[in-house]
Amino acid sequence: MTVLSIIRECLDALLHPSARYDALTRARHRAFMAPRLLGSLAAFAAFPLYLAMRGAPSALEVAAFAWLIAPILLSWFLSRTGRYEGAHVLSSLALAGLVMAVASTTGGIESFAAIWLVVVPLEAALSASRRVVAFASILTLSCAALLIGLGHLDLLPVTEIKPALRGACMAFGVASATLYAAGLAFGVETLARTSVSLLSLEEDRYRLLARNMSDVISRHRRNGAVSFISPAAEPMLGTAAARLLGHGLFDRVHVADRPAYLTALSDAARSGEARSVEFRLRTDLPRGAQRGDKGPVNFVWVEMRCRPLEQVSPLGVAADAEVVAVMRDVTDRKMQEQALELARCAAQHADAAKTRFLATMSHELRTPLNAIIGFSDMIIQEDALMLDAARRREYAQLINDSGQHLLSVVNGILDMSKMESGNFEISPEPFAPRAAIINCCNLLALKAREGGVDLVVNAPQDLPLITGDPRAFKQIVLNLVSNAIKFTERAGCVLVSAEIEGTRLALRVTDTGVGIAADDLKRIGAPFFQAGTPYQRRHEGTGLGLSIVKSLVTLHGGELTVQSKLDEGTTVSVMLPIAPSKPEVTETSSKVATLTPALRSGPPDPMIQVKKSA
Repeated sequence: MTVLSIIRECLDALLHPSARYDALTRARHRAFMAPRLLGSLAAFAAFPLYLAMRGAPSALEVAAFAWLIAPILLSWFLSRTGRYEGAHVLSSLALAGLVMAVASTTGGIESFAAIWLVVVPLEAALSASRRVVAFASILTLSCAALLIGLGHLDLLPVTEIKPALRGACMAFGVASATLYAAGLAFGVETLARTSVSLLSLEEDRYRLLARNMSDVISRHRRNGAVSFISPAAEPMLGTAAARLLGHGLFDRVHVADRPAYLTALSDAARSGEARSVEFRLRTDLPRGAQRGDKGPVNFVWVEMRCRPLEQVSPLGVAADAEVVAVMRDVTDRKMQEQALELARCAAQHADAAKTRFLATMSHELRTPLNAIIGFSDMIIQEDALMLDAARRREYAQLINDSGQHLLSVVNGILDMSKMESGNFEISPEPFAPRAAIINCCNLLALKAREGGVDLVVNAPQDLPLITGDPRAFKQIVLNLVSNAIKFTERAGCVLVSAEIEGTRLALRVTDTGVGIAADDLKRIGAPFFQAGTPYQRRHEGTGLGLSIVKSLVTLHGGELTVQSKLDEGTTVSVMLPIAPSKPEVTETSSKVATLTPALRSGPPDPMIQVKKSA
C-alpha cells in the first residue's frame, strides 16, 4: 500500500456522506481538503524550525502562523456539512483576510503579499460556481481598493524595509503566488480530466444500454423530426439508423397513423406530460424475421411512449421543446388482440347460430309433430267425429307427409353434424351425371307442376362419367332444384344445365325467383342461415339445404358459387372434377333417360322441359 493510497483513504473517511456516491463530487471535495490539510500540517511542522532559526517571533509572525489553522477549520466545515460552495466562500474570505493582514503591515498595495489577491478568484474557480467566482472577484477588488485608500490617506503603519530585503520579499511573494496558482491550475486540470473521464464512462454506459436494449430510444423535435435514434431500430425496421434521422422515421409511419403520431409528440412537447400512442411502421424485414416465419410484411405495430426533454440554452434561455421517446414492437400483442377479437366474434356468431337453430328447430319440429298428433287424435275419435274412409285416408296421408318432413329435417341435421365433425364419408365411384340429374328432376316434376313453375333440363347425352359419390351428387341436385322451385313464383322458370368446362363438370341451377340481397350473399351456405328477415319469409325450411350442398361439394374437391339479384333470380354454379375415363353409355342411363309422362310434353333431348299444369 503506497503513501498516496493511505492519504486517499484518510481523505475519503473525512468526506461528507452526500459526496461519497458521486465520483465527480467526491473528487472535488477531496481536491478542496487535501492541499489545505497538508499545507496547514506542513506549516505547523515547520513552525518549531522557524523559531529555532529566527528566534522570538513578532506579534505579526505569531498571527500569521495562527491564521494557518483556518484551512483545517474549512476542511472540518466541508466534512461536516457537505456545503461545497459555502466552503469556497469561507476560503476566499480567509485568504483575503490573511493577505490584507500581511499587506497592511508591509507596505499596503506595494507589499509583496498584495499579489496574492490575484490568487483569491483563481482559487474560487475550483468551485465551478459562477456565484462563488463573482464573490471572490468582488472581494479581491474591494481589498485592493481598501489597501490603496488606506495608503493614500496615510492610515497604514510606516515600515522601513531595506531595498535588498524588499526585493527578496517581492520575489518570494511572486514565486509563492505563482506556485500556488500553478497548484490551482493542476487541480483544475485534474478535476477537468476526472469530469471528462466520468462523462466518457457515462456515455459508454448509456451507449451500451442503447445498443443492447430491444426498445428503440429516439429524440424528436416538436415537428416530429428525429435528431437521435438508437441502433435498436435497425433490427426492428431492417434499415440503418442514420436513414431514420430527420423525417426518415415519419416517412415510414402508416399514412392513417401519422396524425396520431404527430399529435402525441406535439402534446408531449407543449403540455409537458407523457403521452403514449400506437402506430404502424413500414419495415424492410421479411415477415416475422424476429419470430422465425417467412414471407413479406409491410408494417409492424409499434407502441411509443414520449415525454418532454427539459433543457436550457447556454445563455440561460429555454430552448425549443424536444421530446424523448421509447418505441417497442407490439406486433405480437396486436396479433393476439386480433385473434381474441376474431374468437369473440366467432363466439357471438356461434351463440347467434345456436339461437337461430333453436328458433328454427322449434318451428320445424313442432309443426309436423302438431300435425301428426292432431290428425291421429281425430282418427282415434273417428266414431265421435263420424269420419268416412276418404277422410281417414286424407288424415293418414297428412300424418305420413308430416312424418316424412320430420324425417328429412332430422336427416339434414344429422348429415350437417357429421360434415362439421368430419365424420361424413363419401364413397367415390364412376357414375353418369346426366342420368342422376334427370332422375332428380323427375322426382321434383310434380312439385314444379303444383307450383306453376317450368322446370327445364339441359343435359347433353355425351356427358362423360365422373368419379364421386352418386348419392351425394343426387342430394346436391335435389337440394338445389328444390330450393329453386320453392323460391320461384308461379309462371316462373327453373333451368338445370350441365356441361364440361376443361377438366370439370359445371352444374348450374338458374331460377327467376325472388333473388338474394347482396348482404345475404356473403353468408349463403352457413348452417341454419336463411336469406331475408323472418317477416319476409313465406317458405318453411331449416336453412341447411345449401349448407349441406356446400359441404358435399367441398368433400368432392369442387367449388360452389352463387350469383343473384333481388326480384331477378339466382344462379347456383357447382364445379366438380370429372374422371379421366372416356364417356360411356350404360344401360342404366338409357333406362333413366326414358321420361315420365309429365316430362314428355317438353322438347326432345338434350332439352327437357316440365311445363306448368293448366
